[in-house]
Amino acid sequence: MENLDYSRFWPVVLQVVPTDEFGIYVYFNDGSVRFFDVKPLLKKGTVFEPMTDLDFFKGRLSIINDTVAWDMTGDGDPCKCIDIDPFVLFEQPCVADPLEQSA
Repeated sequence: MENLDYSRFWPVVLQVVPTDEFGIYVYFNDGSVRFFDVKPLLKKGTVFEPMTDLDFFKGRLSIINDTVAWDMTGDGDPCKCIDIDPFVLFEQPCVADPLEQSA
């Protein structure tokens, strides 16, 4: 979006696609796709510890409150999720859309 005023822009996550290497492709409302490596967050004794299991990481990944989140209980309760600030995700470099590459 060429004429977008980023000084007034609020990033909203529209779609998220996980990888088998604990990364996520994040699709934003400005049309950009960004990659975020979650691996550095996946440490024992932290809130991110359950996500060290790849099935949990991929199966509980969702979009809650306009950002990437993991539904920790499986009931969709936004108070029981672990999320990542959309501005942190939006600061990542733009990447090619992996879904277009596979088509």
